[in-house]
Amino acid sequence: MIRMENVHKTFGDNHVLQGLNLEIPKGSSMVIIGGSGTGKSVALKCILGLIAPDSGKIYVDGKDASTGDRDAFLARFGMLFQGGALFDSLPVWQNVAFRLLRGSLKRPADEAREIAIEKLRRVGLRAKVADLYPSELSGGMQKRVGLARAIAAEPEIIFFDEPTTGLDPIMSGVINDLIREIVVEMGATAMTITHDMSSVRAIADNVAMLHDGVIQWTGPVSQMDASGDPYLEQFITGSAEGPIEAVR
Repeated sequence: MIRMENVHKTFGDNHVLQGLNLEIPKGSSMVIIGGSGTGKSVALKCILGLIAPDSGKIYVDGKDASTGDRDAFLARFGMLFQGGALFDSLPVWQNVAFRLLRGSLKRPADEAREIAIEKLRRVGLRAKVADLYPSELSGGMQKRVGLARAIAAEPEIIFFDEPTTGLDPIMSGVINDLIREIVVEMGATAMTITHDMSSVRAIADNVAMLHDGVIQWTGPVSQMDASGDPYLEQFITGSAEGPIEAVR
């Protein structure tokens, strides 16, 4: 569903992506891991077209991602943002139905509200939450609302940016389980960026280790612990010793 071929991206003297190659099969869940500043979010933004790569090609469903109708392209994606990114001035149901209330996906308000409440129920929130505001919700509830918004328009591809950041271990487990269940139910293609190894094991079909702007290792999550790759092993164990230098 997604293919990146020799993608490069530089910001001034900072060479973030240095020939990134990655394939995400249709209907699969890919988790990209790597230290802070290694280019995970930049790769995601390049796929969405928010950042233009300096060179290389990106294909979505076999088509060049930089061509064609932009609105139709973005309508295929859902996104769960790291910080939730809910609109404080809108009630929960309007946050969830944001894409359904405007643009090419626009629905009548009553229909959009019904869909929003259905998606809230799917992520374990009661209908009465729909009329609350984000400030009235806990961090875990806000993350669930963000997940409901990501799936509201039934996207083919869903991106998850650090889905468990700021959550306690129990709520992190709940969010991981919800993501896995929903991706499987929808048959969606998923790409997740995370530092959380518990998320990796719960969500991933395949894992890609990004370091120094390239994929150092990629393969099924079942082969991750026995990969023999020094970069991946150091990241999994959290060791200070290894090829990944800690910034001092």
